[in-house]
Amino acid sequence: MKNSVHLVKKDFEAYKEFSGLTRIFHWIRAFGIFGLMFTGFYIAYPFLQAETTSMPVHFLQAYIRSWHLFLGFALIGVSIFRLYLFIFDRGSHPERISFSACLSPKIWIDQIKVYLFLGKHPHIKGAYNPLQFITYFALAVLVLIISLTGVVLYYNVYHNGLGSLLQTSFKWFEVMCGGLANIRLIHHIATWGFVLFIPVHIYMVVWNSLRYPNGGADAMISGIRYKKDLKI
Repeated sequence: MKNSVHLVKKDFEAYKEFSGLTRIFHWIRAFGIFGLMFTGFYIAYPFLQAETTSMPVHFLQAYIRSWHLFLGFALIGVSIFRLYLFIFDRGSHPERISFSACLSPKIWIDQIKVYLFLGKHPHIKGAYNPLQFITYFALAVLVLIISLTGVVLYYNVYHNGLGSLLQTSFKWFEVMCGGLANIRLIHHIATWGFVLFIPVHIYMVVWNSLRYPNGGADAMISGIRYKKDLKI
């Protein structure tokens, strides 16, 4: 009697996880945040000093401030469109359904075990595991806080035109925070939130990509994720 041998063939099925606009907005926000941190810290502590001259030709601080404003409004605009895509875009469906995993204690426990090297990755429907989803939600709140405080700081310097319109719309937030000094402090603390988030985010993305090489880090470039499909 001959023994029957079953051969298991592992194939990978490619599927679209992030839409083109989602990936574009991700990288715009990423480079924008880096630029905002550099220019913001320089505005707080201008460590570069132009040569002293009687002629009004050195405007380094003004140039840095202009770039900070440009990147700040770009971050606000992109974040608004990013929120729109998350809620309404059909291509963002894998992101939206990730919320369901946050409601499962078992998935939370299994995911924490993964990061502690105590278990296998749980089967998750969607783009993010619960810890990722909560972290990105916290990041969105951080963007909201730094955007609101940034708008208040803007209209307290530029009183006409757009500044006047923004003051009318967002004066309530300045009052709620207790004045301009508190606004500046909150803006500075929120910046340090980004400083802490970025290295942790990069580390976790690389960690997941090395341990689960199914399109992790490059999914935000190609938009493609790979899923194992076992065939006998």
